[in-house]
Amino acid sequence: MRFVTELPCATTEEEHVEVPVSDGTRLSARIWRPVSSDREPVPAVLEYIPYRKRDLSSVRDSMHHPYLAGHGYACVRVDLRGTGESEGVLTDEYLEQEQADAEDVLAWLAAQPWCDGSTGMMGISWGAFAALQVAARQPPSLRAVVIASFTDDRYADDMHYMGGALLSDNLAEAGTMFAYGTCPPDPAVVGARWREMWHERLAHTRPWVLQWLRHQRRDDYWRHASVCEDYTAVRCPVLASSGWADGYSNAVTRLLANLDVPRKGLIGPWSHKYPHVGEPGPAIGYLQEVVRWWDHWLKGVDNGVMDGPMLRTWMQDSVPPSTSYEERPGRWVGEPDWPSPHVRPVCHPLRGYRIDPPEEAAEAAGPGDRARHDAALTVRSPLSVGQFAGKWASYNAPPDLPYDQREEDGGSLVFETGTLTERVEILGSPTVHLEFSADEPVAMVAARLSDVSPDGAATRVTYGLLNLTHRNGIGTPEPLEPGARYRATVELNGVAQAFPPGHRIRLSLSTSYWPLAWPPPRPVRLTMYEGSSTLTLPVRPVREPDVVPADPFGEPEAAPPLATTQLTAPEQRWEVKRDLVDYRSELEIVKDRGTVRYEDIGLDVGIRAHERYTAVADDFTSARGEAAWTTHFRRDDWDVRVETRTVLRCSGTEFHVDATLDGFENDRRVFSRTWNETLPRDLL
Repeated sequence: MRFVTELPCATTEEEHVEVPVSDGTRLSARIWRPVSSDREPVPAVLEYIPYRKRDLSSVRDSMHHPYLAGHGYACVRVDLRGTGESEGVLTDEYLEQEQADAEDVLAWLAAQPWCDGSTGMMGISWGAFAALQVAARQPPSLRAVVIASFTDDRYADDMHYMGGALLSDNLAEAGTMFAYGTCPPDPAVVGARWREMWHERLAHTRPWVLQWLRHQRRDDYWRHASVCEDYTAVRCPVLASSGWADGYSNAVTRLLANLDVPRKGLIGPWSHKYPHVGEPGPAIGYLQEVVRWWDHWLKGVDNGVMDGPMLRTWMQDSVPPSTSYEERPGRWVGEPDWPSPHVRPVCHPLRGYRIDPPEEAAEAAGPGDRARHDAALTVRSPLSVGQFAGKWASYNAPPDLPYDQREEDGGSLVFETGTLTERVEILGSPTVHLEFSADEPVAMVAARLSDVSPDGAATRVTYGLLNLTHRNGIGTPEPLEPGARYRATVELNGVAQAFPPGHRIRLSLSTSYWPLAWPPPRPVRLTMYEGSSTLTLPVRPVREPDVVPADPFGEPEAAPPLATTQLTAPEQRWEVKRDLVDYRSELEIVKDRGTVRYEDIGLDVGIRAHERYTAVADDFTSARGEAAWTTHFRRDDWDVRVETRTVLRCSGTEFHVDATLDGFENDRRVFSRTWNETLPRDLL
């Protein structure tokens, strides 16, 4: 990373500006803009998220907003209502109120004397959701968006559900927002009313997991703010990026395929990070790309930003299995359109534990021996399959990528190619077509694609989940009739991956994947029929030379980060434990940032998250998840701490949520509330 101190424009910063919205609530904004904008107005770029601009996101913000401001933009970081120093309460994600507030903020920005009336929105994760969702509302000043690590489908492709299966990140993210939504505003900014604002948040907050579990099907709750419901609503240019190690690896190509506006896609090897700080590397000169995008679409500069491939992506080379990588070897490749004319689906029959070559598909599908055509393979996975699956979305802290899949594969139905004689590259989403039956009315399948090296180590390349009650459409479940035959398609997450000669490609199917996904009510025996079960790979023929230069982006650049001091050491832990006395297994995750002093405001902040996922033997109703957070803010004699804890348990027919919220001032508990609620399982 190169920190740039000499930028084209001298800048000024306003640390706290109150932006009024329609109902009188005032949102807190931090603004960086060129000094010259007082006399020469510039476009404004908004990042709109709930992650506390004054402290928790301030270091990251200080790296890219001053950089963009130094290139001629008014960059504005606004905390959502109920977060940071913004008034009100944050009660859920992506609400109508949140988006209406964003439109008010954009209108306010466009009307400022230092703004020329044009605006853009940018962000990663929640900020990208916000930008894309607001773009679909077509506010008059919004000219373009830049988004990273996002989805266009809140039900089928977010941290809540995948293929109709419940993800454990549904609980983890609820725990995160339980903590963030109850943090206090800073009295150095809002004055004596900080306590009233804080207690309003404490009193009106509920564990969001309760709301998310009330909507186990695709209904109007999830359709709201899912841009996939109407792609034509987005009428401004979109620069979209993500990473193959991120949970949001699919939406970039869906936008490229479905939007009818100028658009560009970028997918690297990264986890849930902006590309200029991308891990695993290589990180890229992303902010330079963003400046070019804004220059063209907000200032009208003819800079060729739309030239070249529609999609640029990192084709990953083979690596040994590891829970963390500093760098992923590979190369940049480009596609002129998406779907790409260079990628073709290649269908492989699944027979006799083999992934057969595609040239045998026609023969297999024709007349032949009925017994062979109808051969059946079965699997009944133990609950332990999935303990080395890693996180749904890698954050690379602590190491959270999937480990060697050999132990996972011991409880799975496994199919392999022969040893490859030439390099095979795939780009896109593999699919598994199954003809199957099950012995329970509720069942799931986890499909995993791995790169198997000559020494037998198996590196997971991608995976997909399907709650088999959703076989006829994600979000519209129907129970299975035990023993009856069905067909289903499992779509795996998108990926760009090369398999070298001497390696094998492995497909693994399991009927559990805990704790990444919540298990079905009972163990399931799944029978797969070979006659029409296939694996389809999106093969990109190896071509030389590629249309993208070896280093198309240059070195990452950013403004120098704000100064912080690490007062107490951080702790990162990811441990799998098994007790062979009572057969209890546990995945424990600790993400403790330690205590950090933000030197510019003299504030000490501590954040600790502790997740624990347990189960006993093959009792599928023993699955239990817990997410506990402690947030601590201290300056002089101001000392505030919030402790949250959410536990999710189940029976065969119900989910049980137990949660606590405690607020402390100077170590004295000043607020406490407990929730104990039961919700029915809906074919889950």
